[in-house]
Amino acid sequence: MAAAHPMTTLSKVLGNMRALADRINWIRVWFTGGLPIIALIIGILWVPLQSRTAIFTIIYVTASGMSITAGYHRLWAHRAYSAGTFLKIVFALFGAGAGQSSIRTWCRDHRAHHRYTDTDKDPYSAQKGLFYSHYGWVVIKRKPEQTGRVDIQDLSNDPIVMWQRQHYLTLLFLMAYIFPTVFCGLMYDDFAGGFIWASCIRLFVIQQGTFCVNSLAHWVGDQPFANRLSPRNCWFVALITWGEGYHNFHHEFPVDYRNGIRWFQWDPTKWLIWFCEKVNLASDLKRFPENEIQKGQFQQIERQLELQRHEISWGIPISQLPEWSFEDYTENVKNGRRLLVVDGVVYNVEEFVGRHPGGERYLLEHIGKDATKLFHGGGIHAHSNAAENLLSTLRFARIAGSSHRQD
Repeated sequence: MAAAHPMTTLSKVLGNMRALADRINWIRVWFTGGLPIIALIIGILWVPLQSRTAIFTIIYVTASGMSITAGYHRLWAHRAYSAGTFLKIVFALFGAGAGQSSIRTWCRDHRAHHRYTDTDKDPYSAQKGLFYSHYGWVVIKRKPEQTGRVDIQDLSNDPIVMWQRQHYLTLLFLMAYIFPTVFCGLMYDDFAGGFIWASCIRLFVIQQGTFCVNSLAHWVGDQPFANRLSPRNCWFVALITWGEGYHNFHHEFPVDYRNGIRWFQWDPTKWLIWFCEKVNLASDLKRFPENEIQKGQFQQIERQLELQRHEISWGIPISQLPEWSFEDYTENVKNGRRLLVVDGVVYNVEEFVGRHPGGERYLLEHIGKDATKLFHGGGIHAHSNAAENLLSTLRFARIAGSSHRQD
């Protein structure tokens, strides 16, 4: 077969590169990657981070980030609690400042993620790889039909959600770039630092933290509530996302306003929602019944124990042993086999006799006999659970018509 012409090969490579380039949303690449990198370089070389700007940046990171976790996520996406108009407006404004799309778009994708987890209709499916679930889904264009359909009628009926959607680009630039830049400029005479650190770097930090919930929290951590799907509890992700890293719990009980359900689990979003309820800004905080949560934990423990059980040798199951009559048993003993019977099961103690903790005598006296009474103590001493387990590895046959205590 003739080798492909070099120009033909080059044409195919260029065609594939062009097709890939057409699939990438370059505007998103610029705002989520390019601009922050350039800003970081400029910041390190020419715009040092002032202490007051740093404090404001931390506060604004928290305000905009928790508007995503408490607002976009737990309030609107999962309706885990109810909020008044004032709190909704705050979340809508500062959420826009996090640069993660409008409430309606964000919640549509997130509901699809829950409904179609780990499938092709999951917009950030972990099955497509760590990079894709973290960042690829953000910059690679998807056709609308590629995302699973979900019900967002409640969002379309929310006037604040629709107001934010209508004015999202304006609110994005106002809250993400203009507000922090002007605030730092007027308050601290640090316009450049406000734009570099409180705007560009802050956005990058929030976005990368949120992306970790889609990526790391499906790859790293434990699964105390269910293991049929990929979500995991990851303390590190919880630490950098205001409590969103307890993802295994969240996928099992998404309506719960908490992610970290124990007092020691880091979940500031839960504490914020609880505080808002105390000052009458929020209400109807939903908790999944504790009994049902414990069921999930118990069932998962059972599954893990069952997996471990299959890795342990429990001896040949009694039902799979060859069936003998008692005469077969005594005949084999006459032929020199060291066998004894306990609870209708024949055990080969040939190699165990010399290692018996109670000495050889009692075993040898019962070779060819029924040693059930001896083994269970005869009112003197019953063998331990460990002894019964060891005995199960010596099974050799079963006596026809006998009832068995163990399998």
